[in-house]
Amino acid sequence: MVQVRLQKLLAAAGIDSRRKCEQMILDGKVRVNKKVIDTLPAFADPEKDIILANGKRIQPEKKVYYLLNKPKGVICTNSDPQGRKKAIDIIKSDQRIFCVGRLDIDTTGLIILTNDSQLTNRLTHPKYGISKTYIAHVKGLIDAAKIEKLKKGIWLADGKTQRSAVKILKKNSKESLIQIAVKQGQNRQIRRMLAKLELPVKSLKRIKIGRITAHKLGLRNYRQLTTREIEYLKNITRT
Repeated sequence: MVQVRLQKLLAAAGIDSRRKCEQMILDGKVRVNKKVIDTLPAFADPEKDIILANGKRIQPEKKVYYLLNKPKGVICTNSDPQGRKKAIDIIKSDQRIFCVGRLDIDTTGLIILTNDSQLTNRLTHPKYGISKTYIAHVKGLIDAAKIEKLKKGIWLADGKTQRSAVKILKKNSKESLIQIAVKQGQNRQIRRMLAKLELPVKSLKRIKIGRITAHKLGLRNYRQLTTREIEYLKNITRT
C-alpha cells in the first residue's frame, strides 16, 4: 500500500492548489472510503482508496514515463532561481513530472522523467544500484594503471566510489575516449573520479540507464518509455 498525503493527491487531480486542498480537508469536505477526513496530516492510497472531494470522486493520477536525451546547458531540477533551461521544459506533458536523479548542466545524455514518485524513490535508492553507463572524452592519455584505479574505486571527499566497469574506446597521447559504468549517484561523480587521475573531462555523455538506451533518440529529443522498459525498471527495483 502506497500512502500519499491527501492534499497532494487532491492537488495532483486538479481540485485546487495544495494549500486550498488542505483547507478543504480541514473543512470536512473530503471523504476517504466514505469516512470524513478533517484533520492533518492525512494519507490515502490513490490506487485502492475511494476519495471524494465535495462529493466528487477523484481519479488516480495517470502515470507517465519519458526518456530525454538531455543537451548541455539544461538542468535537472523543477525550479531554478537563475532562470536556466530545465529538462521538464523540453517535454510536453499534462502531468507534473520530475527527473529521476540528476545529470549536471554540462553533461548530456539520457535521463528519465516521470510523475511516479514510488518508482523514482526506488531507482535512486542505493540499495538497488542501477547501472548507468557514460562515454567520457578526456584530455590526456589513460593507461592501464589509471584504468585499474577506476575499476577498483577512487577516494573522493564523500567517500570511496564503488567498483566501475571501464573500457577504453580510443586513446592517444593527447586525449582518450572511455566508457564507464557506475552504480552510484554521487554529485558529479565521473568528473571527480577522472579529475583525481588528472584526466580533465572535455565532454561527458550518459548512454544507458540499466539496459535502457537512446535507440536513435537525437539530442534534445524525448520519447515515452515502452511498456517493456517500464516493467523492466519496476522489476529490477522490487524488494
